[in-house]
Amino acid sequence: MNLRISKNQSHRAAGFTLVEAMVAVGIGGLVMAVVASMSVYSARTFSAMSNYVDLDVHSRYALDVIAREVRQATAVVAAGTNGSVSYVTLTNVDTAASIKVAWNMDRATLSLLKTGQPEKVVLTGCDRWKVWFYNRAPNVSSTNLSFNQVTDLTTCKLMNMSWKCSRTIMGSKMNTESVQTAQIVLRNKVK
Repeated sequence: MNLRISKNQSHRAAGFTLVEAMVAVGIGGLVMAVVASMSVYSARTFSAMSNYVDLDVHSRYALDVIAREVRQATAVVAAGTNGSVSYVTLTNVDTAASIKVAWNMDRATLSLLKTGQPEKVVLTGCDRWKVWFYNRAPNVSSTNLSFNQVTDLTTCKLMNMSWKCSRTIMGSKMNTESVQTAQIVLRNKVK
């Protein structure tokens, strides 16, 4: 079989025209932008979920450690703020120990200091910590149960603590919604 091509026939090279190439590059760029944004979104979401779980585990640990000491305390001795440190000091006459729960605003840490033991940082990344003190007699109505805030710490029977934690994820500080609130009763309160 002999194929002849005459001089008058035009040879067309297989390929894209400039317009076809520009459309292909445009569509390819759009697809790559979508894939990249989905990758960033997925990475941020998985990081946030992992961070939330990590903060929740640490918050629960801090709550367990602090609650154990507060429940065993016999009295609230002092509460206040010293510079950037807010604190609550309790005592346990049964073990002759002083317990101090302190939140350092500058370091964003919540610590427990107990007589004869080194300071124990129980929570990091703590942006806010608040504590309220209530007496033992609740106000009871048909629709509500509430406690009276104390004016004198010696009458404190119930502590309400709340804290909020956050961390930096992929370069920006995100609220991980890790908020803990607990009402802890001083079980060994001296009457």
